[in-house]
Amino acid sequence: MKNLAQIMGPVSVPLVTPFQAGDEAVNHEALTQLIDFVIARNFCDSLILTGTTGEFYSLTDEERVSVWQTAKQAVRGRVPLVAGVGAASTRAAVRFACLAEEMGFDVAMCVLPFYSKPTQEGIRRHFEAVARATALPVLIYNIPLFTGVNMEPETLEVLARIPNVRGIKEEAGIQPTQATAFALRTPPEFSIYCGDDTMVLQVLPQRGVGVVSGGSQAIGNWMKGLIGAYCSGDNGKASRIYFRMAPFFAALNQNGRINPIPILREAIARVSGIAIGPPRGPQVPATAAEMAVVEAVLGDLTASAPALLA
Repeated sequence: MKNLAQIMGPVSVPLVTPFQAGDEAVNHEALTQLIDFVIARNFCDSLILTGTTGEFYSLTDEERVSVWQTAKQAVRGRVPLVAGVGAASTRAAVRFACLAEEMGFDVAMCVLPFYSKPTQEGIRRHFEAVARATALPVLIYNIPLFTGVNMEPETLEVLARIPNVRGIKEEAGIQPTQATAFALRTPPEFSIYCGDDTMVLQVLPQRGVGVVSGGSQAIGNWMKGLIGAYCSGDNGKASRIYFRMAPFFAALNQNGRINPIPILREAIARVSGIAIGPPRGPQVPATAAEMAVVEAVLGDLTASAPALLA
């Protein structure tokens, strides 16, 4: 039985969902172009659809499924595909997990239930139901900043005993060593992914197997370089790459933005030339001033890539 790291690889990219300007309809042509761009540039080892970066919370059920269908057709088996099946209710998450299996996805990623702030028992029951409903490997997605609840290590210890609960995407924010607590309470084959581009060098030594990196849609060569350097034992090079990437990630949260996706979307558009479109409301698009900062950082990364990524 493969563990998640063997299925997803070290860099899994959660794709943005391109939208049309104006009516905010899903732009399936741009999604196909983005998939080809990320794969052709070798920015990813696997792709995630309809996660937080894909603004799943703004999609109708029909739109989520249509995004999955487009991605399946566009990928054509070139990389493993992860379906974001998270939902506020258990019954909806179960339904999406079953559908992801029917459609031939490789992994089901499920975020903790949001808005309702369930107890740890409620969280445990939620994931037990999702895992029972599908034979797919399940990746738990912990992002307390957006869900309002945290996956406690004791709860994960129980869930990790379920055969198809294979890993966690950890984005605990102010709890930078929680990955260690997870590692101490789960078997060695349980995969711990860093869910925050800015924390990758902090999570990897805590038995991290890789990163779920939204920023890699724009600078995936840099993230691949960092992971490669770290895994080869060149920690000095990994650190140098990390600090060169840091201004880019900081630029995504300008002006007090908690959600980096609006600026990231425009950064991806600038790098790829693909019409990614604005985020869906209530998020507001990046401003010209914000993008001037991003473009300066991207220019610096382009200029220094040959020397640092060789």
